[in-house]
Amino acid sequence: MPFHTGHIADIRSDYRQAVLDEAATGSDPLIFFRRWFGEAEAARIDEVNAMTLATVDAGGQPHARIVLLKGLDEKGFVFFTNYNSAKGRDLVAQPRAALVFFWKELERQVRIEGYAEKIASSGSDEYFFSRPPESRIGAWASPQSEIIKDRSVLEENERRYRVQFPDDHSIPRPDHWGGFRIVPHRIEFWQGRSSRLHDRIVFSREEGSALWARFRLAP
Repeated sequence: MPFHTGHIADIRSDYRQAVLDEAATGSDPLIFFRRWFGEAEAARIDEVNAMTLATVDAGGQPHARIVLLKGLDEKGFVFFTNYNSAKGRDLVAQPRAALVFFWKELERQVRIEGYAEKIASSGSDEYFFSRPPESRIGAWASPQSEIIKDRSVLEENERRYRVQFPDDHSIPRPDHWGGFRIVPHRIEFWQGRSSRLHDRIVFSREEGSALWARFRLAP
């Protein structure tokens, strides 16, 4: 049967909003990322902190899903999850990951590659106890990524933990739940340009080094 692209092949946009040059990015990609993130917030982009997280399991199969950025420090990008989930197991077995932010309203993309590490338990506690009680109960109720018979399993777990932790202030952080930090060694800033001649500025450094090299890639 012949392959037909149909109307899909005709979907295209010409990007004209902005330019990106080396002088604008400076020498520290984390500082520049904060600038772009702030501009995305100012543009009122919905779910501005949504990012694609790509991991690789022990057998070499890649997996990707959307997670939410919840912290950015001088070391890297932080998100939270169930450590027993598929992504948690992936990052323990193969502690390397990639992140992608796509802010289509600004015609911008940021790609990040780096090493994954668990954050300190104090940081996981701080974020966990800032969450609504319903989300804290959910961290206990969901055996994330496991096969369940139907939704009643989750609902029964939720009821059971509500009884176990009747006071919203008494819901503890499960040992299996916490934060990961992606410590970057490569960050690419992509700005859409007309005629598909996009701007791509890349920062790269050796693992463990504080020194970034900066270069431009052809689109």
